[in-house]
Amino acid sequence: MLKEGQFRNLSGCAISGIFSKDGTAIKGDKIIKSIKIMHDRSNGLGGGFAGYGIYPEYKDNYAFHVFYDSLKSKKECEEFLDRHFEIVNLSKIPTKKVASITDEPLIWRYFVNPLPHKLVDSQLEEREFVCRCVNKVNTFIDGAYIFSSGKNMGVFKAVGYPEDVGEFYRLDEYEGYCWTAHGRYPTNTPGWWGGAHPFALLDYSVVHNGEISSYDANRRYIEMFGYKCNLLTDTEVITYIFDYLLRRKKLTPKESSLVVSAPFWSTIDKLPQNEKEQLTYLRNMFSGLLITGPFSIILGYEGGMMALNDRLKLRSMVVGEKDNMVYIASEESAIRVIEPNLDKIWSPKGGEAVIVELNK
Repeated sequence: MLKEGQFRNLSGCAISGIFSKDGTAIKGDKIIKSIKIMHDRSNGLGGGFAGYGIYPEYKDNYAFHVFYDSLKSKKECEEFLDRHFEIVNLSKIPTKKVASITDEPLIWRYFVNPLPHKLVDSQLEEREFVCRCVNKVNTFIDGAYIFSSGKNMGVFKAVGYPEDVGEFYRLDEYEGYCWTAHGRYPTNTPGWWGGAHPFALLDYSVVHNGEISSYDANRRYIEMFGYKCNLLTDTEVITYIFDYLLRRKKLTPKESSLVVSAPFWSTIDKLPQNEKEQLTYLRNMFSGLLITGPFSIILGYEGGMMALNDRLKLRSMVVGEKDNMVYIASEESAIRVIEPNLDKIWSPKGGEAVIVELNK
């Protein structure tokens, strides 16, 4: 007979993040060690990582990580990229054989810049041009999926336990100032390579533990602004929400947190007038982007990282600090295993954003 915990872990999923405020390089094996200790929170159907500052030699180029189902889809995608971008470098993403990682697609990496005349003809801001090109590939080229598209960062994900995924992608050979990680326990969608976390668009990446009950409302709202939710998963929607709020509406990370995990109206009514006015405006202006349901999120972005719980704190999250290092994880053990001597450790309140950024 199966005992509780041997078959289904009701807390689901594991997330972890490491951030160096002074930009000190962190090797990828450290985030693997952190997520590995939470092995029992996932079931081998998805694991992944995002690293920032990992491509200093190509820091001015967009780094596209792409899954291909076939050589035909690769050819079609590369023809599209060649029409819209200068391809500075391209190669297979280095991997190693891991027994538990199977059925891998073709995995390629491209460092690109928009072709100047294409950018001028589009009359778009550069990042919007890149965003639309990524959307076109993922929507219209069957068998091709650009799963990472930021500068000086990259997402690495697969079907498998996260520690095996990290070994598969040889993450111990990378280093960066920020890492996030995810161990998946899917509940509503199948385990497949594209569905593993992190989800990313440009330099925004999201790892997520939980389930958002507002998915349909959030999806309908965000698709009014040109986003296509092709993967039918809540984490994809969360990623697009943050891209919309941070890049397109120019909100700060703090302001965006007050949209997606907004205080209750009863709480807002008790606040000083200036805070009350700000929160009332944000809730009314972006009412369709309030995320409800149990969740804990780590958002990575260029130069920063943000952790956020739902306003009822229905999923666990712990934050630790040591000198210039900040650690965030679903469990304290995932922090202690890589930094046992912390200066400070705490659990953020529901809806309380923890935001860390590189020192100016």
